[in-house]
Amino acid sequence: QVQLVESGGGVVQAGGSLRLSCSHSGRTFNTATMAWFRQAPGKEREFVAGISFFDDITKYGDSVKGRFTISRDNAKRTVYLQMNSLKPEATAVYYCADSQRFAAAVISPQAYDVWGQGTQVTVAS
Repeated sequence: QVQLVESGGGVVQAGGSLRLSCSHSGRTFNTATMAWFRQAPGKEREFVAGISFFDDITKYGDSVKGRFTISRDNAKRTVYLQMNSLKPEATAVYYCADSQRFAAAVISPQAYDVWGQGTQVTVAS
């Protein structure tokens, strides 16, 4: 059973940076499209960034373009989210997700099959 574990969350000042990591337990990681979502209280889960298993094609939510970068290290079975120029509205629980059904990232949470427990990111103003 595939398990995803997020880490790297915490409290950061507005304008600061943070890097999240997501470790993937299964050998299917190298053929998995991976993504980051976030969810703030009272809001729907929002697509943040995704990366394909082939050619590392990336996709970003409009609110984070130019500030966040997703990457993956297949040897370590880990996906990262580098977050720069953080704004208070980025405060949310960030979730890592795995899709074996899509070759490239899509924005719908329903496309993803396995989810981590989430890591809290709080941006202080």
